[in-house]
Amino acid sequence: MSHRDPIARYGDWLLAARRRSPLTLEAYVREARSLEAWLSARGTSVETALVADILEFLASRRASGLSARTMARIMSSIRGLFKYLRLEGIRTDNPTELLESPRQERHLPDVIKADDVNLMLGSIDISTPGGLRDRALFELIYSCGLRISEASTLCFDSLYLKERFIRVVGKRRKERILPFGGEALDWLRRYLDEARPELEKGRRSDRVFLNRAGRGISRKGIWKRFSELRIASGVGGKVHSLRHSFATHLLAGGADLRTVQELLGHADISTTQIYTHVDAEELALAHEVYFPRTRSVEEIASAKARGGVADTGRVGA
Repeated sequence: MSHRDPIARYGDWLLAARRRSPLTLEAYVREARSLEAWLSARGTSVETALVADILEFLASRRASGLSARTMARIMSSIRGLFKYLRLEGIRTDNPTELLESPRQERHLPDVIKADDVNLMLGSIDISTPGGLRDRALFELIYSCGLRISEASTLCFDSLYLKERFIRVVGKRRKERILPFGGEALDWLRRYLDEARPELEKGRRSDRVFLNRAGRGISRKGIWKRFSELRIASGVGGKVHSLRHSFATHLLAGGADLRTVQELLGHADISTTQIYTHVDAEELALAHEVYFPRTRSVEEIASAKARGGVADTGRVGA
């Protein structure tokens, strides 16, 4: 690789030395190319850029309305680039060392209630090959807490129907063995027996889930199908909400946080801890049942008039 293309070499380093996933690699190289083009338009380059240049570039990106999370990803990409340039001796300094990433707001995950998941999946029209595929696909995503990329790239050599588990490679090439439930198994078998042969269109593909052209369904294709499903069922959410729901429903059912961390493939358990939230309805119910100062003065007076529970003096403030 020539010295004249440090961004391409940076991509090779991310893949070989840092073991970044293909999707992360793509995003990081894209941001590095964006910086390279921005600097070139101003008569400089990644080899000669100053701290002021980096700050001006980041300010221009932030002004376009990007979220703190996206800006943090851009910062991570650029930091990695200049770290690599310094390691290779292309630069003697790292202009990003003193730059701070924007503080990210932590939002509760978007979770679909279990009944709504049943409603959504039950609304899929399974009279067509595409419908059977969608039912099996989304059942598996929900049953395993899959990322969309993990579902779209699932191949037969990673699917073990008899043992009822799949093998996936997630972020940072971390391999996970994931069990799936009986409902997902039933729909997978129906899809493989009845629908997939019709979707193949004479092609041979090792991908489990195919599109109408007989090729492996893409992430964009999954997003589109879920969007149509959301409209048809009237249930809100995104495809990734099924992954959030998987984790939340496991914890609500009594699973421990460490197990859920392993199933989701999180490197840090603090990432998993966000799923320990409790929804507003559960909070209100717990408060009503267990808090001693729940009833109002009027409710206690009414209970007395009916000969109900004696006044304990614990009246809501």
